[in-house]
Amino acid sequence: MDAGLSPLDPLRLAIRSSARFLQEEPDRGTIEKGRIADLVLLNANPLEDIRNTQKIAGVMARGKWYDRKALDRMLGEVESGAGAA
Repeated sequence: MDAGLSPLDPLRLAIRSSARFLQEEPDRGTIEKGRIADLVLLNANPLEDIRNTQKIAGVMARGKWYDRKALDRMLGEVESGAGAA
């Protein structure tokens, strides 16, 4: 079904909406000089297929790089902690 959106529209909406929700505008929400940005590096182009947003190679968060191995390890720790609760 075509909702009349380009593949880029939902990505823009997610980024801007999260910055607005977290009350972090104008520092976040767009990629511009002087803005604060975390980064998700993908293995495939999400503009070709939105499901590519799930193909995460790594994340830069608060100035620290987390590769796929580190992300999987953190997810495992969260799952273990949730199972113990």
